[in-house]
Order: sequence, then structure tokens, then C-alpha cells
Amino acid sequence: MLKKALLLLLLCAPICVYSAPKDKKEEPVTHLTDEQIYQELKKLALVFEVSRENFVEEADEKKMLEGAMNGMLEALDPHSSYLSLDELKDFNDKSHGEFGGLGIQITSENGAVRVISPIDDTPAQRAGIKAGDYITHIDDEPVFDLTLNQAVKKMKGRPGTKVKLTVLSKDDSEPRTLTLKRAIIKVKSVKYEAKKLAESDDDAPSVGYVRISDFGATTARDLRDALAKLEKKKVVGYVLDVRNNPGGYLTAAIDVADAFLDGGEIVSTRGKDKKDIERSFANPGDLINGKPIVVLINHGSASASEIVAGALQDNGRGLVMGSQSFGKGSVQQQKPLGDGTAIHITIARYYTPSGRSIQNTGITPDVEVLQSKIEVLEKREGTFTEASFRNSLKNETEKENDKKSKNDDDKKELTDAEKDAQDYQLQRGMEMVIAMSKLGQKPKIELDEVSEDKESKKTDKETKK
Repeated sequence: MLKKALLLLLLCAPICVYSAPKDKKEEPVTHLTDEQIYQELKKLALVFEVSRENFVEEADEKKMLEGAMNGMLEALDPHSSYLSLDELKDFNDKSHGEFGGLGIQITSENGAVRVISPIDDTPAQRAGIKAGDYITHIDDEPVFDLTLNQAVKKMKGRPGTKVKLTVLSKDDSEPRTLTLKRAIIKVKSVKYEAKKLAESDDDAPSVGYVRISDFGATTARDLRDALAKLEKKKVVGYVLDVRNNPGGYLTAAIDVADAFLDGGEIVSTRGKDKKDIERSFANPGDLINGKPIVVLINHGSASASEIVAGALQDNGRGLVMGSQSFGKGSVQQQKPLGDGTAIHITIARYYTPSGRSIQNTGITPDVEVLQSKIEVLEKREGTFTEASFRNSLKNETEKENDKKSKNDDDKKELTDAEKDAQDYQLQRGMEMVIAMSKLGQKPKIELDEVSEDKESKKTDKETKK
């Protein structure tokens, strides 16, 4: 089990997730002597004094020093940063599941602001902002000369006020301008429902659908409650949807994976010292009693989402479906500085049970299913059937059925299953769960029947003899 110190580890700061270029080469570190470090610190102090005295306007010393600390940490990796008093408060508000703003997870990429994912049921999601979009302007001001924290501050504001974003999507030839109204963002990380496939009848099997939008302090508890209620509905299996989930608490990811496992390793973290390895294992007790699971991921699934997907995949407990995940495999810890400020510092990498590091590569799905639109090529009723023949016998209940069908059509509205049918990945996931549940039930019966047939034939031969 993890040490107590790891309980506060965060796998992804809510606004700072970044994937470094895959072709980036590791350069050997040249360590300075104590004397050289002292000389460089003297130079830093000299830069501060000369800049403050010679800058054309009044210099903001606090801003200069905070910028120096931020630059020092950002030189390590994109996830390490300095948090001022206000920034630390904002971060903690987000970690506890409620904050003000647009509901958007962003990162800095080569000076641009890139969307990791919108949070479910927020102004950003409702406006159609998607993972991978770039924000080029905030209130008509370009973001390219802003730090990530400055961009975040410009998007935040009093609930009910509006902010204008210029957004560029990879599928758009021109950027689009969106006006969003700020709101209090209350993150409900777990949603669940017993679903049926589109156009299924009442006797069709139900699939437990569990959507986790982020990994917060209450996620594991909410998941246990959801599974207990879905189990009472006799679902045949589960779709665990962590698409566009940027991550969260390491402990929450471990607890979520543990809910579906009866044993085995979930994740390991490895620090600077190669011997510094912490492993986390599942406790006995699969909350869904071995029912099949399909985990849906996409390029917006990062960090804690990848831990869960990797744990279920490597333990052979679940089938991962969708598209390649984000590839964020490092662990951050918050280090308070004693004056209400803190730093986030990357202290370890994490590895899946088979020893895979997914940093910069992500989780590869077992079955790749890219989000698509379905086009119906076949009519519900064939153009040439028995009814096409002249003088064919009529169905005696045809008139009654036609009348009932007409009445049904008059008051027909889209069902939840029909709405779900628009989500191609979800439909394929549900179909896979149902198929896996049937494979888990029927082969044993068929094998028993074959065995009984063999025994029967053997007895017949002995009788004839």
C-alpha cells in the first residue's frame, strides 16, 4: 500500500496537463558544485536588482520573484509550478469539487492554450468546446503572450458574467467565436444508469453505464453507491466511461480500479531512486461479481483515467475500447511553503501492473473504435417481400397493428436508448458487454451438453456390444 505521504498525490493539476513531444531526447544532466550554485544564485540576485533599478516603469518586485520561481519549476517539467496564495485557494476549491468559471480543463502547448476536455454539464461543454480545441483569444485579446495561470484568471469571474472565447478546432478552417456565461462549477464525478441498446425490446438485457468525469475526493464512494444500485437492476455487465476525463487524485483511481478487481497489482509509482518503488494492490472483493466490463477511453482520457484503464487491461479484467489515451504518466505532490503558498512538484512516474510506463504514449485500446456517425443503408422493411405478391394472404392482425403503430408514431419521442444510439463508441461498448456476458454463460452449457452426448453415445455403443 502507498505511504501516507502519497495520499495527497495529484496525478493531474486540473488546469495543467501537457504531453511532451515524443521525439524529445533526454540530455544528460551536468551537476553544479556547491560553489557554482552559489555563484549562480548571486547572479540571480544581481539580475533582480539591475532589472528593478533600470526597468522603464515601476517594477513589481513580487511579480518578478514569483515569475522567477515559476520559471525555475517550469524548467523541470510542464507539471511543476509555483502556486501563489490565490492560486492555491483556487486549486483546492477545484479539488473539492466546486469552483467558479467555465468548466474547462486546459494546458499550455507551445505558447497556445489547448483544451484537454470540458467538464460535463458546464458552460464549456454546452457551448460545444471539445478536447483538442485551441483557444486563441479571450475577450478579443490573444493568449499567446499569457502564462497558463493568466489565461485561467481571464476566463474566471463572477457567476453570471460573460466571456468571449475564440476557438479553433482541427476540423474547422476558420476559428469560431463563442460567448459563454460563467457559472459555479459543481463537479459530480459519477453518473450512472441501466441502459438498453437502441430499439431493444423490454426483455433485452440491461447494461450498467457508469460515467466518471474526474477523480475527486468522493468519486470512489459515489462509484460504490452506483454499483450497488445497478446490481439490484440485474445488469449483465458494465460500460465504464472515462472519455475526456483528465484525471485527479491517485487514491481515487486506485479505489475505482479496486472496485472491479479481486486481487492483483493496480499501479506502481517509481521515484528518482530506482529502488524507490511503491506498489498498490487490489483488496479481495469484486463489487460486480466478475461481470464483464468495457472501459471507454479517448485522447482526452489522462492520468488517473489511464491508471484505471491500464489496471483493468493488464489484469485481464476489462476490455479497453475507444482511441489512444492522452499519455500523462507522472505524479505530482503539493509542498506547502509555510506562508499560504505552495509548489507542485513532479516526484514520480507511474506504471501499469505489467510494468508499462504510458508517459507520452498512453493506453492503447484492445479494440480501436473511433467516434463516428451511423448512416442507415438498409430500410427497416425490405422493398420486396411476401407482401409484394398480388393476392398474397393478408395478416389478420395487420389492421389492428397498423392502427396501433399510427397512434404510437403520433406521440413518439426519442427514447434515452435512441439518444444513446448517436454515441457510436457507447453503442459498440454496450454491444461488446452483452456479447461478453453471453459468451460467459453459454459455452459452459454447450460443453456440458456435448459431454452428455458423448456419454450417451458411449453407453449406446456398450449396450449394442
